[in-house]
Amino acid sequence: MNLFTRLRVGACAGGLLLAACQKQEATPAMPALPEHLTLGNPSGATADAAEPANYLLLKPQYALSYHRDRGIPNWVSWHLDADWLGTAPRQDDFRPDPELPAAWYHVGAGSYSGSGFDRGHNCPSADRTRTVADNSATFLMSNMMPQAPRLNQQTWANLEDYCRTLVGQGNELYIICGSYGRGGTGTNGFMSTLDQGRVTVPARCWKVVVVLPAGEEDARRVAATTRVIAIDTPNDNALGTGWGPYRTSVDAIEAATGYDLLSAVPAAVQQVVEARVDTGPLN
Repeated sequence: MNLFTRLRVGACAGGLLLAACQKQEATPAMPALPEHLTLGNPSGATADAAEPANYLLLKPQYALSYHRDRGIPNWVSWHLDADWLGTAPRQDDFRPDPELPAAWYHVGAGSYSGSGFDRGHNCPSADRTRTVADNSATFLMSNMMPQAPRLNQQTWANLEDYCRTLVGQGNELYIICGSYGRGGTGTNGFMSTLDQGRVTVPARCWKVVVVLPAGEEDARRVAATTRVIAIDTPNDNALGTGWGPYRTSVDAIEAATGYDLLSAVPAAVQQVVEARVDTGPLN
């Protein structure tokens, strides 16, 4: 190689390196989202005590937006795959959440006592059986909402069982659930609040389940054909035990709550999957 050729190749290599560096500077890599917010933060919650209606708690087991004045979460989001499932027993150690700001009222294990409503998990106990600590974390009261017993123990439990069946079939799930409105009907009749008004009884409870084959780059793998299950149920002890009749669209839940669900999914894909009502198997 002659001197001219060496200089030309060196200049080209230097130019390519400079262009690559400039491209990297122009498009910095986006920071990875926490595991349980891989598909987005539905309400833009932050860990700022000055935002008591939308306070973010990031736990190893799940993420949530807490509403201090309602005494319940706005939503809870978690990732479920085979790694989260094991043999740890149910802990039943309901307790206040020490991670909430100290000056706030901390809903306690007895706050629902005698109300006719269950301490209804958002992230279920049976979705966190890898370790005792993981299971125990689901019993923090910040993960609870007052649910009519029939809704909690049958309708929602049936969908929760089905979700774990899907994991057993080689899938991983991203699940977001929450509630909205005020006033539900438990075994003692209609109630709007519990614990001297500190805990709001929601009127509706909703859940969104995104089903993916196990893999990597999960938000990018959500496609127009991805199965997305969305349900919206009345918080009423007279509702049916099957979850199928309560299927709806993600768009409808967003309209009811004001949240932006699946916001980390490409917009064109969101448009398709959020408009669709699931018609897949129920068990």
